[in-house]
Amino acid sequence: MSASDIDDDYLAKRQLQRGTAGWVLLAGLGVSYVISGDFAGWNFGIGEAGWGGFAIAAVLMGIMYFTLVLSLAEMSAAIPAAGGGYSFARQAMGPTGGYLTGLAVLIEYALAPAAIVVFIGAAVGELIGLNGPIVYAAFYLVFIGIHLAGVGEALKVMMAISGLAVFAILATAVALIGDFQVSNLFDIAPTDAFGASSFMPMGWYGIWAALPFGMWLFLAVEGVPLGAEEAKDPARDVPKGIIGAMLFLLVTAVLVVFLLAGAAGAEAIGESGVPLVTALQDTGSTTLATVVNVLGMAGLIASFFSIIYGYSRLVFALSRAGYLPKFLSLTSARKAPTWALIVPGVLGFIASLSGAGDLILGMAVVGATLSYALMAGSHILLRVNQPNLNRPYHTPGGIVTSGIALVLSLIALTGVYAFDPGAFGYTLVLFAVGAVYFFAYSRHHLVAKTAAEEFDLLARAESDLDAPDTEDASRGNT
Repeated sequence: MSASDIDDDYLAKRQLQRGTAGWVLLAGLGVSYVISGDFAGWNFGIGEAGWGGFAIAAVLMGIMYFTLVLSLAEMSAAIPAAGGGYSFARQAMGPTGGYLTGLAVLIEYALAPAAIVVFIGAAVGELIGLNGPIVYAAFYLVFIGIHLAGVGEALKVMMAISGLAVFAILATAVALIGDFQVSNLFDIAPTDAFGASSFMPMGWYGIWAALPFGMWLFLAVEGVPLGAEEAKDPARDVPKGIIGAMLFLLVTAVLVVFLLAGAAGAEAIGESGVPLVTALQDTGSTTLATVVNVLGMAGLIASFFSIIYGYSRLVFALSRAGYLPKFLSLTSARKAPTWALIVPGVLGFIASLSGAGDLILGMAVVGATLSYALMAGSHILLRVNQPNLNRPYHTPGGIVTSGIALVLSLIALTGVYAFDPGAFGYTLVLFAVGAVYFFAYSRHHLVAKTAAEEFDLLARAESDLDAPDTEDASRGNT
């Protein structure tokens, strides 16, 4: 089937609401994806590497994400499609490369909410004594429901929830500045590991094992381009949104990594399940600690809510192109991808019933690092093989920048294996199952045979959106 064979009814039932998000909302989306990572998880890297070793790991991962973001900014401006990394890889590597990249991102985005809702359940259990499947189901139902109401409403709710989380981080930083002491950063005794010192007490191996925790400060920011088809001016808004989000996240990362350990001590922060709360309690700010403990829930909810948005747009794009069953790309009268929201949500809820939040999260990180390598490689291939592609934004440093992202993503992938071989193995099995599905079935049922045909399909969809929208009801958008 080629793009020219697709009738207008197919496109009419598969349209997102264009022009809903400007760059500020997209930047807010990027922050929402990540913000829960500032509240917990990253700090266990201090336990793996000591403060200095973790700081090195965090800097390396910060460089990886920043260079990847600059590469994605160029590709998202040139290829403004809801598939994000999948769309870029299809343009660079054809249907197979596009699908495998999309599959890696889908593993990350479908599993991450399942892990986060387990953590939300634990937090709810601490607050009101209720946890388990009822809590997981309630959060999935409420937040998928908000997404079904429409993207504009969803993004505004995300911004509000993220604002509460950001307030908690900034208030914590202000409270801890006066208690900061450099000596507190190095209160973990050196081990006998190779290269161990007071700065990096677990030696060089510790830095390697801490890389996944450094990723947790930025994980999922790469999802901003998934909102490209709903942006007001994709070529302008998506690059500004993703770069703006990354710069903001670099600031919050520096605040939590330095101030928490510098105020309460690296050893205490490296062992804490709620590092912001621990730092405030240890320095006497008990009232603020209680407030931050409650607002920490906002950070988890913001990431849970926003990643649901991300997986729905990716599933929508893969389905519309025929990689996944086509019913998954049907949109409602409000232009929300109904089944792309519901079906992965049901599967994520089932995964959450295992209660294995750490394992699920580890698998999501493996999917992420695979996708980073493929997306960075796509940037290089597009620069080399398609130099005349219209690029409204150019990545500073060109393929050198994306080359740095590629190398660091491969190193990060080995670090994930060093930390959790089980999660690594399970993810590869899941990836293999998805690949078998593609080679055995979906590659024979693609809507468009080439990237050019797919983008022609998108152009026709945009043309329909520009036309008067008076016939939506009669077209049977469901």
